[in-house]
Amino acid sequence: MRIGISCYSTFGGSGVVATEVGKALAARGHDVHLLSPSLPPRLLGFEHRVVFHEVQASPYPLFEDAPFSIALASKMADVAEHHHLDILHAHYAIPHASAALLARMAVGGKLKVVTTLHGTDITVVGSDPSYLPMVRLAIRESDAVTAVSAYLKDETQRIFKVDRPIEVVPNFIAEPLTSACDCRGWIAPKGEGVMTHISNFRPVKRVLDVLKVFERVRAEHPCRLVMVGDGPDRQEAEAYARAHGLEESVRFTGKQLDIGSVLACSDVFLLPSSTESFGLAALEAMAHRVPVIASRVGGLPEVVRHGVDGFLEPLGDVDAMAEDALTLLRQPALRKAFGHAARERALTTFAEGPIVDQYEALYESVLG
Repeated sequence: MRIGISCYSTFGGSGVVATEVGKALAARGHDVHLLSPSLPPRLLGFEHRVVFHEVQASPYPLFEDAPFSIALASKMADVAEHHHLDILHAHYAIPHASAALLARMAVGGKLKVVTTLHGTDITVVGSDPSYLPMVRLAIRESDAVTAVSAYLKDETQRIFKVDRPIEVVPNFIAEPLTSACDCRGWIAPKGEGVMTHISNFRPVKRVLDVLKVFERVRAEHPCRLVMVGDGPDRQEAEAYARAHGLEESVRFTGKQLDIGSVLACSDVFLLPSSTESFGLAALEAMAHRVPVIASRVGGLPEVVRHGVDGFLEPLGDVDAMAEDALTLLRQPALRKAFGHAARERALTTFAEGPIVDQYEALYESVLG
């Protein structure tokens, strides 16, 4: 098959999954054309059968902002026509799915459109009244629609009142390479416990809750905190760390490509988000044998099993999360058992192969 995949070039889940799906499909012999505003972080190597197409909106004096959605639709149509694409797989409802529908119209209607919903395109952006009609149109007119969790499927049907089939195809993880990382020696030079958080530092991630949990744990057990990522709430988080005397024990790394090395020297992963459609960062931690402590929200209960490979607590309950962290840090044998269970779940329930099989079967279905 000849497949176009459109996504944001971010460190977030949608960009990661879209790129990894493309690479996996190319490894199976399909021709993959990846369209994005810039090179996605997961597309680092020279991949056989993967071609990257940069999408840039040309500035024009009439426009206050360059119309990216039109530029994306035009690029999709151009790539589809000249590379004879069978399918456009849009990761995110807007602008990717709506642009794909325009591209299909531009090339004569034979192009099939598959849309994968990832979360905020439904629960935040999509539910905004100014975008809702276009998101509903994208969902209704796509040839197939998938959601990354049962929670997101239910939310889509509730918010948009659509009765079309939506298939749950969860995010996945490839078995991580064994890392011989020696970073623990300088992150925790005195043998302290290491807690980690990875996100885009947006309000939904509640990064101040991460620091509040760490503050409580640090008062009772020696530990360090690694904060990976960047975004609008990073400055406030750094200010909180300084104001509360945590600065020497917290390392803000900014965005990192090699999160495997970070997770390889971590003991506990914190994810106190106000909502997560799936929680890919949690899954990546689990694949590295790191127990997850998270909010019991959204799709996270579909990933993390409370008391088995992590803990799930009510939203905002930093005291309970701190107690969970202390339990794991004080009991190495329990932490190891949780980590083993976490890795086994990540690499079986969310293994790459069977989930890419689902996408292949879906493509074959829409192609008839």
